[in-house]
Amino acid sequence: MNDESRTPAGPDVITPLGHDVYQIDTRMAGYDGITAGYLIRADRPCLVETGTAPSAPVVRDALAALGVGPGDLATVVVTHIHLDHAGGVGDIAELYPNAEIVVHERGARHLADPSRLMASARMVYGDELDELFGELLPTPAERIRAVEQTGVVDLGGGRRLESHYSPGHAKHHVGLLDSLSGDLYVGDAAGIYIPETGDQRPATPPPDFDLGVALNSLRTFADLRPTRLLFSHYGPVTEVDRALERSGEELRLWVEETRRAHRSGLDLDHAVAMVAERTRQRYAVFADDADPAIAAKFERLSGAAANVAGILHWLEKTEAAGQPA
Repeated sequence: MNDESRTPAGPDVITPLGHDVYQIDTRMAGYDGITAGYLIRADRPCLVETGTAPSAPVVRDALAALGVGPGDLATVVVTHIHLDHAGGVGDIAELYPNAEIVVHERGARHLADPSRLMASARMVYGDELDELFGELLPTPAERIRAVEQTGVVDLGGGRRLESHYSPGHAKHHVGLLDSLSGDLYVGDAAGIYIPETGDQRPATPPPDFDLGVALNSLRTFADLRPTRLLFSHYGPVTEVDRALERSGEELRLWVEETRRAHRSGLDLDHAVAMVAERTRQRYAVFADDADPAIAAKFERLSGAAANVAGILHWLEKTEAAGQPA
């Protein structure tokens, strides 16, 4: 983790990371250290990830503390449209009327018309939806720029943010490489990083998880040779090669154990229990002397049940198609 002192302007929310990059704790659902947005305070200021809709005032205040006013923000980029990353796009678009909104082409229509996305989320989260994510407001279609396999965001002064399509976690996922700092914004494609313990866990929710595609995205990230990974959950990691290798290891292990449960005809609850038992010793966050609040926080964010459900969905889909999984 970065060891620079926190800026006085936002001692609980803003962390400077060098190269005019600032990590913003979006305080998702009132938690600290669970979802990060990042401001690149370049000639053309850019916000990477908005957090949830209820996080918009937190992000607005952080940007103001960093000298970015309503007319200053040039671009908002989201790695994908899941509500913990992009739920605040509509609110932020209203607050910053000059900002272009950049998203992968498979997610663009859902930012313009979030009705289907919100209906699906409500089916999954029920009454918890409002507390966790709030309501994604629509963004005017003319303000949305869709990127495809690759894309470029002009940060001014010759600096740019390059987007690289990286599905496997979601079909609308991109990684973002900063040409100046070498930072790679990995969204959820490399899983979840727990800074308090250094643990990494996979992020494999339904319906888009695909092991082979996810591993290929990790190879894409490695080929970019970034100097640092910036996780949306949560924070910077400098041991890039090891972190990407660990991401792949975790994916393979969770799939292996879930496949074993599936072949034994076990239901979701039993599969989750098997995976939890197999992996518990891998994570310091679950050690007897660890803070249980940290484990509870990240279990709510990237719970074993959701991850196993995503893997089971993929296994069943590939079986139905007669493909090896």
